[in-house]
Amino acid sequence: MGQFLLVDSRRLDGFEGLHQAVHGSHVDVMQLGRGRLRGTLSHVGIGDFSLSIGTFNVGMRTQRISSDDKLIIGMLLAAEERVAHWSFDMQLNDVLVIPPLIEHDGVFHGASAYAAMRFDLNDVASLFGGEAMLSDPDTWRSRRHFRADPASGAIASRRLVRIMSHLHTRKNGLTPLTSDFWKRSIVECMAANVISSLPTDHRGWLPSARRVIRKVEDHLAEAGTRPVHVSEICDVLGVSRRTLHRAFQEVFGIGPVTFLRHKRLCMTHSILRESAPGTTTVASVAMQQGFFELGRFAHYYQAMFGEYPSQTLGVAPRQLAGLPH
Repeated sequence: MGQFLLVDSRRLDGFEGLHQAVHGSHVDVMQLGRGRLRGTLSHVGIGDFSLSIGTFNVGMRTQRISSDDKLIIGMLLAAEERVAHWSFDMQLNDVLVIPPLIEHDGVFHGASAYAAMRFDLNDVASLFGGEAMLSDPDTWRSRRHFRADPASGAIASRRLVRIMSHLHTRKNGLTPLTSDFWKRSIVECMAANVISSLPTDHRGWLPSARRVIRKVEDHLAEAGTRPVHVSEICDVLGVSRRTLHRAFQEVFGIGPVTFLRHKRLCMTHSILRESAPGTTTVASVAMQQGFFELGRFAHYYQAMFGEYPSQTLGVAPRQLAGLPH
């Protein structure tokens, strides 16, 4: 019976843990807020269907390029500050549709919690049976945002968390019949918010700012691991510093200089975390990422992650392997 149920729960001690924010899918993440990231990540897999619930205590940037035919439907369970996916501003319990093969782009400005289910697009007819629009695969082939009703949305959100908690106690797994029941129970929580929602919000906010950000990040991707200066971005994109600053403030709530520093700090953190003591030094990694004033770098690093770079390097991969997953 256990073959029908996969349960996994872990505590997060760094933003890298959110690479598996959705079960069976890799998500690129970058820490935006300061402080050591703490959180939890739980997955329940029922055959090819999965439910993931995650929490974290600092601002995050998430991106994902789908390489399979799986549909992801998410719900915002909690948020201390603004949350935006693509050009959609999210409110509590809102539902987000991430279709197969569509790039996802999200910004969490503070501590948040989310739920996401992932399954085959061909299964919507059976999982959403009884609702003509929802059981049509074409409904889910484009990115969409559904505004939840405050009252019913809160009920659906609490029920989703209770279902996850319940399934974590099912040590003996599920039968085919009970697995189908629980899949439908999970889907119903999301569907309730979609059905009661207001019309899809296509307006978004400041699409011009997001276009600028997209061009910046395309350039950063081409640059790879080398550090990039703001003046280089302005020159390549042909925009003024004022335009660039306004776009970053609108999208991320921070200026481009701070954003680039955070990005380089995240890259440094990941390299140190994956390196064994004795194979590299903090100074060499920091300088590779463009931090030439090591004292100021250490201050930035400790403020961002809640630990010093030498502490991150001291947690060797063999030690990390022993942590619960």
